[in-house]
Amino acid sequence: MEIKINKEIKNYSEKVYFGLTMRQFIFTIIACVMAIITYFVFNNILNKELISWLCIFSTLPFFFFGFFNYNGLNAEMFLLAFIKCKFLIPKKLKFKNFNLYYELLVMKNVK
Repeated sequence: MEIKINKEIKNYSEKVYFGLTMRQFIFTIIACVMAIITYFVFNNILNKELISWLCIFSTLPFFFFGFFNYNGLNAEMFLLAFIKCKFLIPKKLKFKNFNLYYELLVMKNVK
């Protein structure tokens, strides 16, 4: 019998159903429900091929939020960090040299 132990405790995630974590399982269920709703809403309006593509594209955001992980960040934390980095925090850094010694010397000569 072999027991796998993670070297880093933060990497541990408990598998709940079908080898998925609870977060992945919940978002998978939500994605499946969304696909079913999309199918029944557009069943009489569109043809089957277009409905299948709509079902796929309507479930993509839920799979993204359930399975995305980048450097330990979930999807919503990553999107928040991305928005802060690209839009909220200015990217242009203007460098102005400042010589404290020269400024003190000038102030001393002014008096």
